[in-house]
Amino acid sequence: MTGADQDAAAGITPESLEKGRRLFAAECRFITAATTAENLPPSTMPEVAFAGRSNVGKSSLINALTGRNTLARISQTPGRTRQINFFILNEQMMLVDLPGHGYAEAPKQEIARWTALTDAYFRGRVTLRRLCLLVDSRHGARKIDCELVDRLDTAAVSYQIILTKTDKTKEGDLSQLKERLGEKMRVHPACHPCITATSAREGTGIPELRAMLAGLCETG
Repeated sequence: MTGADQDAAAGITPESLEKGRRLFAAECRFITAATTAENLPPSTMPEVAFAGRSNVGKSSLINALTGRNTLARISQTPGRTRQINFFILNEQMMLVDLPGHGYAEAPKQEIARWTALTDAYFRGRVTLRRLCLLVDSRHGARKIDCELVDRLDTAAVSYQIILTKTDKTKEGDLSQLKERLGEKMRVHPACHPCITATSAREGTGIPELRAMLAGLCETG
């Protein structure tokens, strides 16, 4: 599927790009961090969550989407996000930064706590419109990513593959990766068919992702 074909399949138009630009240019603020299921805020508006391996670029992507450098904390140390962080965008949408998975140096008890917390979030959020599953384009999907896909399938959560750090990947390698992932994810009905390639550093794919996420505000 070409880039133009993917845009068409995702409903990307000049109008949707402008809606996405306006939404993500609006005020976005941190509201709370949850460390237990009991601390999760009420579900009052559409939510989009971001998940991925530790150091995959979740914070950088959230900052790029919102046009802010410090909204989500960026760290060179993997595994720093150890809670679920909630940001409210223009009083219309909640952006949710989930703990990074696959951080081998974290204590097993801590990993088990993160996993239980995110699974509780997946099961209990009726307003969760989509989860963006971030995959480092340099490495592709690893075993830990596939395990998260299984958890999302079990929880019946709609999700979409977002490739990150594409400025560090050759174009030919990126095309092959998208083709392989597209074929692999075809058997997962909860997975959105469009794989979006992004670079937080260069802005690649950011307008298109904004447009897709803004469209989720309009769905019931």
